[in-house]
Amino acid sequence: MKDKIHPKYYTDAKVTCSCGNTFTTGSIRKELKVELCSKCHPFFTGEQRIVDTAGRVERFKRRYKLTD
Repeated sequence: MKDKIHPKYYTDAKVTCSCGNTFTTGSIRKELKVELCSKCHPFFTGEQRIVDTAGRVERFKRRYKLTD
């Protein structure tokens, strides 16, 4: 392997989720910010939830005139 071409690897990188959960992992970045983690992701929690990105669900409902 060539020397000095690989980024520094942090074994104690801090991950912060938008739900407030924090944990450590290994990464080439010291801090990571994520939107979903295993504490709030619908697949792991078992709840049915729509994760809306930039109003796409509302735009879809308006386009096809769907109501709740």
